[in-house]
Amino acid sequence: MPDLPGQAPHQRRDFAESFGVDPERYDRTRPTYPTTLVDAVMAASPEPVGRVRTVLDVGIGTGLSARPFRDAGCTVLGIDADERMAQAARRRGFEVEVSRFEQWDPAGRMFDIVIAGQSWHWIDPLAGAFQAARVVRPGGLVAIFCNAGDPDPEIAAAFAQIYHDADTGLPFTPFTSAATQGYISLGDSFCDALRTTGAFTEPRRWRSTWDTTMTRDAWLDQVPSTGSSHQIPPQALTQILAAMAATIDALGGSFTMHYTTLATLAHRI
Repeated sequence: MPDLPGQAPHQRRDFAESFGVDPERYDRTRPTYPTTLVDAVMAASPEPVGRVRTVLDVGIGTGLSARPFRDAGCTVLGIDADERMAQAARRRGFEVEVSRFEQWDPAGRMFDIVIAGQSWHWIDPLAGAFQAARVVRPGGLVAIFCNAGDPDPEIAAAFAQIYHDADTGLPFTPFTSAATQGYISLGDSFCDALRTTGAFTEPRRWRSTWDTTMTRDAWLDQVPSTGSSHQIPPQALTQILAAMAATIDALGGSFTMHYTTLATLAHRI
């Protein structure tokens, strides 16, 4: 998650609604969520009698966050602000409505679980919390989660230098701070907003760590899927990718990405 000086992430709509530039790359390269996360959310959600659980996926994107819940037997409705991402999710069998969550009209519908995977920071935290309170059934669950990836410090420093040397036009330099800590801080703001509504139990934090080997080609494929990359001029992005390729080649062709999956869970009172 980029540090956007002077602005909250949800105020940067150019970042928030840029992922539809290449939804297939996003779907192909972004990490999925560990089974333990889905198990924790399902265990915390009371099973309704005589029907399947209903899930609202806020910022469904291509459906990466929704698929494991559909696989677990839930019925999923998605919301996304970007029609291009909505179309990608529809191609994967999901029903999706196009709207910003804060402005979405639920038309009286309520859900057992509201999830947001890698998307809640693009939503006004207070307006989003009050909207969630409108659409979660009493006893139901809000589950806000993300994957935060951090390479070893020396690799992060090398990547940061690569961005610093390129004319990115960004108001920040990626990899100068740990993604995990940034998402933890965002989670604090999510908790504060949920508390403000008075409609939820005290939010509970959940986390799991896991590593993956990132090959040179896999990393170069993933980098252009980020919101910040969509804002970088093509020539500068080409320069960045070439420098990253050389850096990873010098490491033997791959590196370890350390992921932390973070979740904020709260029940509707």
